[in-house]
Amino acid sequence: MRRFVFRSPRLGFLACDPALAGPAAAFYRRNRAAFAPFDPVQPEEFFTAEGQAERLAFDLEQAEAGRCFRFLLVQPRHPGKIIGLAGLNEIVRGAFQSCFISYKLDHTLWGQGYGSEAIAALTEWGFRNLGLHRVEANIMPRNLPSRRAAARAGFEEEGLAKRYLKINGVWEDHIHMVRRNEEEDL
Repeated sequence: MRRFVFRSPRLGFLACDPALAGPAAAFYRRNRAAFAPFDPVQPEEFFTAEGQAERLAFDLEQAEAGRCFRFLLVQPRHPGKIIGLAGLNEIVRGAFQSCFISYKLDHTLWGQGYGSEAIAALTEWGFRNLGLHRVEANIMPRNLPSRRAAARAGFEEEGLAKRYLKINGVWEDHIHMVRRNEEEDL
């Protein structure tokens, strides 16, 4: 069994590893239709084990360089089935000490609190282990479940970014949400 980098009450966080390409591809194929309204358009190879192996190898390189830390999520009682992912991306150091969070959860688990649990646990991990000051999320206004999950994890809305990301082939507005490391401010 793979060792978790860390755990939350109901989730295990696995470091990205090309050896997990098969379960990662299965996760994306299972959720392809559910994620389509909220994701960039992906090439067909993205949904294959080979495509995921490349992506996971890149994620591993990014983690080794300290630029991005992505985790595959599992339920500890079913450690071989990927049920989500969460990442701290585009880490900027210096005076900024900030990054963007990304997260996805198997559509069969939506509305059960797993999303806010993953967001909160990863954010705390980033504050504690990476010394981050801010973690930022950008969410389409119509994605109310994602906005609620981020809010439950302590994120606050800071504003609206017009035509911010190209999602499903269309430039979409996004609400900018942020959680700051309040302990660091003391």
